[in-house]
Amino acid sequence: MDLSVVILAAGQGSRMCSKLPKVLHKVAHKPLLGHVIDVAELLDAQDIHVVYGHGGEVVRDALSERKVSWVKQEEQLGTGHAVAQAVPDLIDNHIVLVLYGDVPLTTKETLQQLITQVSDTSMGLLTAVLDNPHGYGRIVRNSDNVVQRITEEKDATDEIRKIREVNTGILAASGGKLKEWLGRLKNDNAQGEYYLTDIIAMAVHDGVVVNTSRATAVEEVEGINNRMQLARLERYYQQQQANQLMSAGVTMRDPARFDLRGTVETDIDVTIDANVVLEGNVVLGANVEIGANCVLINTVVGDGTVILPNSVIENAVIGAACTIGPFARIRPDTVVADGAKIGNFVEVKKAQVGEGSKINHLSYVGDSIVGKDVNIGAGVITCNYDGASKHLTEIGDGAFIGSDSQLVAPVKIGAGATIGAGSTITCDAPENALTLSRGKQRSVETWTRPQKKKRSKN
Repeated sequence: MDLSVVILAAGQGSRMCSKLPKVLHKVAHKPLLGHVIDVAELLDAQDIHVVYGHGGEVVRDALSERKVSWVKQEEQLGTGHAVAQAVPDLIDNHIVLVLYGDVPLTTKETLQQLITQVSDTSMGLLTAVLDNPHGYGRIVRNSDNVVQRITEEKDATDEIRKIREVNTGILAASGGKLKEWLGRLKNDNAQGEYYLTDIIAMAVHDGVVVNTSRATAVEEVEGINNRMQLARLERYYQQQQANQLMSAGVTMRDPARFDLRGTVETDIDVTIDANVVLEGNVVLGANVEIGANCVLINTVVGDGTVILPNSVIENAVIGAACTIGPFARIRPDTVVADGAKIGNFVEVKKAQVGEGSKINHLSYVGDSIVGKDVNIGAGVITCNYDGASKHLTEIGDGAFIGSDSQLVAPVKIGAGATIGAGSTITCDAPENALTLSRGKQRSVETWTRPQKKKRSKN
């Protein structure tokens, strides 16, 4: 049968103590709801319905690019009522999978196993076994181990409270049966709400077998209700990413201090030191080394390149056998060719740096084309902005730019040119020539340095 997914995302999450709806808080820099939509898409669902709450338009707006159907729940009257809002869009002969927007880490494999439990005569219920099941609804079975009902903690006897198998809330059933059960829900309880869990007893009454499957890890089915849980799932998620990378041959100096906030593709023998953050789409070639405290965002790094500690690289392409950092900042639209060196406290923005070129220390190179084997000294600045527009600096192959020089764009430095230290270059400099602009040095013998007045001891 085809698959439809209903994601419940209407809760505000008051325990988060935030104006932001709970499902928009993030794990790995992605909204919780974004994770749930992702796994629904991995299941090849024909349609995905997200139920959001009154005043929750910010949720819909934040994820407006996602290909889902948005269903508004005007009043929060329970989980059963929430699912019922999607009923007009559900197809009888589809399997309907119910997920939760604040349960971000359920895996494709776990949900696929759950879906296989559904047939014309059965439904699927995802359960978990907890060491401490306090607060969860218990799965009550008969002497033949067949599920009979879910009993909530507040309604449970002491004997039922001893049961460690709990309801996760995630279930799958045929669309036709789910519609029928939802229509029979009643709200005759203390909260006056329609509980989705009540359909389990209905299914049993109707002779529908309730098959269960279990998540491979408790964290897969853990919902987030407060910041502590958010932080715990963040670390769990990151540990899983680190484990996958190490299994693929990456050396992690400290897996507990690593964050992947997107995707990374690695070749062999990559080494990642502590406190590294990889964000967006990152590609790391063979034998790449990333030092401590580095941040790489949407970046490609070539084979054998070393990124020294405390460097930040964003939306850039770094060639093979380069050295970057320490404390380098590579800003968007920068391409660094093979064998180049970007040193400490160097900032490069929207620049092409040629093969073998060096920008070793304390320089800014922006809106520039730097040729091969160029040497740019300490404190060099390309003055690319005139207050209204950005302008291009071009530096030819083999040029040498002396320390503390300013290249005022638009300007061209010819191949093999030398710019004398301390120069301000406002016109094009010819090839293979020395160009400099310095005032004549002089000494004033009669000059007296100003002296501070001595303070009275009184």
